[in-house]
Amino acid sequence: MAAAAVSFAIMFTLGTGSVFADSKLDKVVDGTLGTDYKAGGTTTNGFDCSGFTRYVFAKLGITLPHQSGSQFKMGTSVEKSELIPGDLVFFNTSGKGVSHVGVYVGDGKFAHASSSKGVTISKLSESYYVNRYVGAKRIMSNDVYEAATDDVTADDDNVE
Repeated sequence: MAAAAVSFAIMFTLGTGSVFADSKLDKVVDGTLGTDYKAGGTTTNGFDCSGFTRYVFAKLGITLPHQSGSQFKMGTSVEKSELIPGDLVFFNTSGKGVSHVGVYVGDGKFAHASSSKGVTISKLSESYYVNRYVGAKRIMSNDVYEAATDDVTADDDNVE
């Protein structure tokens, strides 16, 4: 079972095209790929979507609430065309407002805890997500972003 999980994670990692390969953020996300979905889950024993983002950001030293709607109230809004790795992306999957969240990983893709696939990487361009996209938020300050992604791209140092 463990070998299958590792193989599954490697399969997804090879296709991610991550723009921050080998960074701290990349390693945290890669370490969770293939983890089962679990309602209310916040650990590698199982994640729900906001439990997954909460876990990833905790590893970067940032505390997030365990609810996608509450996470959506944080940070600074970001246009889809301005997304950088580590931004949170939000979706309305229930028809009742923000109900799903993931972490943008670059190259038009995001990591999230899917109720049908567990922790996986999906494309923002998939019709399911295009039709349900609500917006994105930048949670990390420049300093945290640089430490997590080994990059110097973020503009707003007043976020966190």
